[in-house]
Amino acid sequence: MFRFVAFVLILGLSACTPRATLVFAPQAAAENPTRKVFIATTRQPEAAGFGAGRAAAPGYLRYDIAVPPLREPGAIETPKPNRIDPQTQFIATARAAYPDAASFRGDLRTALRQRAGHEREAVIYVHGFNNTFDEGVLRITQLAEDFDMPGVSVHYSWPSAGNPLGYAYDRDSLLISRDGLETLIRDVRAAGAERIVLVAHSVGSMLIMETLRQLSIAKPGSPARIIDAVILISPDLDIELFRSQAARIGQLPQPFGIFVSQRDRVLGLSARLTGQRNRLGNVKSIADLADLEVTVVDVTEFSTGVGHFTAGTSAAVISIFGRAGALEAAFAGDSSGRTGLLPGTVLTVQNATGIILSPVTALAGATAQ
Repeated sequence: MFRFVAFVLILGLSACTPRATLVFAPQAAAENPTRKVFIATTRQPEAAGFGAGRAAAPGYLRYDIAVPPLREPGAIETPKPNRIDPQTQFIATARAAYPDAASFRGDLRTALRQRAGHEREAVIYVHGFNNTFDEGVLRITQLAEDFDMPGVSVHYSWPSAGNPLGYAYDRDSLLISRDGLETLIRDVRAAGAERIVLVAHSVGSMLIMETLRQLSIAKPGSPARIIDAVILISPDLDIELFRSQAARIGQLPQPFGIFVSQRDRVLGLSARLTGQRNRLGNVKSIADLADLEVTVVDVTEFSTGVGHFTAGTSAAVISIFGRAGALEAAFAGDSSGRTGLLPGTVLTVQNATGIILSPVTALAGATAQ
């Protein structure tokens, strides 16, 4: 009982501060550059947006988000009542609702064609447990900005309860949402994306793995042909389950990156609750994944607080991977030698590559530049 209470307390730490919310101010588009976020959601629409209810069919939208110039990398400032500040807050400047998938694909196709050929990439972000619709949209915008993603941002918003006590509801929602994510992947490819990158946080990783498994069952080998890269951030996923999913998928999309941290307090308690040593997101040794073609990036030394999204919220980690080519170098595979350019230790065990990032070598590299 104590472990459960502690787990809920840690998951609910974010409740001590206001949740990130979308605010609309069209005039902010004249002050700051904007990013378009294309969205497919299986949440039920509500008067104020989208809630935790499960929709029978996906809805399709696009938000234009003005990016604030004065903020720390990794930060999403929550707007204060009646006090909108485009200098420090992400502000929604426009919203479009598409009547059907065809209209969504058409607008997405236009956005892709406006980019140079090598930038006709779509990054599909899948949020994790205890997330609201607004939080997911803001997070993909922040990630796209901080990591200078050149392609089109796409968000898959599945119906999380947005409540630290809603873990069981969220896991069921994940399974219900597999078909919707598969449909979105096919829609993005049909719209003309030359590369598709899947990015997930926490239990969103299970949704991605289940969807890839589903694709492989329907057409063996298709995940590696359809998806060009996968990045799992702090995946709250049983390691044996992950291995089972990977075995059924067969050839994993490449590159396949996993960000882990030994100081992830949420995953530490999640592992104890399930009677396990670790979850995938705090795996202690790449030997546990040695037969899989994956790259594990250990950001333990950069983790503070709850430590459940270090790769996306740590200004130091963002500074490492925000540099041109650094993210590609991390997941290019040790055989290329480029992973050695990153600040830390590179290990290779059979098919798996491990990168243990070090603040000391990161600081030394920054000083030398």
